[in-house]
Amino acid sequence: MTPHQNTFTILDMQGGVGKITFNRPEVLNSFNRAMSIEVQEALQQFSELVEVRAVLITGAGRAFCAGQDLGEFTQHGNDQPHLGQVVREQFNPIVRLLRTSGKPVICALNGVAAGAGANIALACDFIVASESASLIQSFSKIGLIPDSGGTFLLPRLVGLSKATQIAMLGEKITAGDALTFGLIYKVVPDGSLQSEADQLARKLAAMPTTALGLTKRALNQSLNNNLEEQLELEARLQEEAGETQDFAEGVQAFIEKRRAIFKGK
Repeated sequence: MTPHQNTFTILDMQGGVGKITFNRPEVLNSFNRAMSIEVQEALQQFSELVEVRAVLITGAGRAFCAGQDLGEFTQHGNDQPHLGQVVREQFNPIVRLLRTSGKPVICALNGVAAGAGANIALACDFIVASESASLIQSFSKIGLIPDSGGTFLLPRLVGLSKATQIAMLGEKITAGDALTFGLIYKVVPDGSLQSEADQLARKLAAMPTTALGLTKRALNQSLNNNLEEQLELEARLQEEAGETQDFAEGVQAFIEKRRAIFKGK
C-alpha cells in the first residue's frame, strides 16, 4: 500500500504495519468530526485487513493530538452539538476500536497529547514517546471531565490517588515522568522516535499476532472478572490459541531449534 492522504489523515502500510498519521498540524492535530470519521474508518479497515498485523498511530508536525478542536463549536453558532453527542460519536468509537482490536496498537507520541488526544494515546497497547513529548489531562482547565476512556484507564494505570491528581490538576506530564508513572513503554530521543516506533511495530507484526490479540482480550476482561471467571476465560482462549497455525509452528520451531516464522493465523 502506497501512502494515501485523506483530508485529515495519512494512511500507509509497510511490512505488516498499518500506519495512521493525524494530519491537522496547523491546529496540533485536534479532532473535528471529519477527522474522527477518517480515523474510525482507518482503524476498522486495518482491523479487517489480514495483511495488517500491527497498527502504528502518530501525529504530523510538533504535536500528537490536542484533543477536540474547540473552534469547531464556534462555527455552529447557537446550534452547537451537545458535548455528550460529540464524545459518543467522535471519540468513544475510536477508543473501542483501539481496545478491541485483535492487533497490537503502538502510539508514536511525537509531541503534546492533550485532552482526548492523551486518552487516545493511553488506549493504545504501547506508547513510544519522544523526549519532548507530554501528556495533559486538560479537561479541568475548561470545566470538563476526562472523557475518551480517561476515567477508566488512568486509575487502572496509576492507581486512584495519582489518577485523581492527574485528572483534577491538569498538569503537564513529561515523557520522563510518564515513564516513571508506568503510563508509557519507552522514551527515545526526538530524532529517533519514528524509527524506534517502526521497529517495535514490525517486531510485534512478526510475532504470533492471533495469540497477542487473545492476550489483549484476556487483559481487557480481567478488569471486570473475578479469579474464577478469569481462569475459565484463560482456558477458553488457550484452546483458541492452541488451534492456530502459529502454535504448531512455534512448537515445531522449538523442537527443531530454529527461529519460528509466524503468520498470524
